[in-house]
Amino acid sequence: MNGEHRRRIDQILDEGFLAGLADADLDALREMRQMTDEVETELSYYRRLLHGRMDLLSFELRRRSGDESRSLIEALPEILGSGERTGPFGRVPAIFSPDLPEDRHRPVDKVLGDDFLTRMPELEEAELSEMQDLLADTEERISDQRRSVQKVFDAIQGEITRRYKDGVADSADLLSD
Repeated sequence: MNGEHRRRIDQILDEGFLAGLADADLDALREMRQMTDEVETELSYYRRLLHGRMDLLSFELRRRSGDESRSLIEALPEILGSGERTGPFGRVPAIFSPDLPEDRHRPVDKVLGDDFLTRMPELEEAELSEMQDLLADTEERISDQRRSVQKVFDAIQGEITRRYKDGVADSADLLSD
């Protein structure tokens, strides 16, 4: 399959993606780093969406069991605000919605693309629990992918840093990093 038609995450996680890293020119490394950073941001965004839905479902299940007396609307600001998380050390978390690919047919898109909030009051508890499990499984897969992408990003960044430390790359070029 031609690399141009493969998903970016598949390219990044391919074992050959980092092959020849030490021999790649600096511009190629920067392009690889940018693509990796964009995919990590996309995965992080999906995780935030999944966490929001999982928090909403948890609240609804608590409400139905009698452990919560507020309505979903009353608790919504607290529910959505409690999910804020910080990024890994040294990385500024993206606080915007990334430019997502137009052609979205991934499992996470299916989980996130339904009419979740409007259907929630009509769903039985068992359906809500099943949906919660599906969201948790999807979040786990996304988190695993995100960690793998971060490792690739770190390898590329490490190679770029090594070149500057060793004097192989001109520090005047740092302005373009």
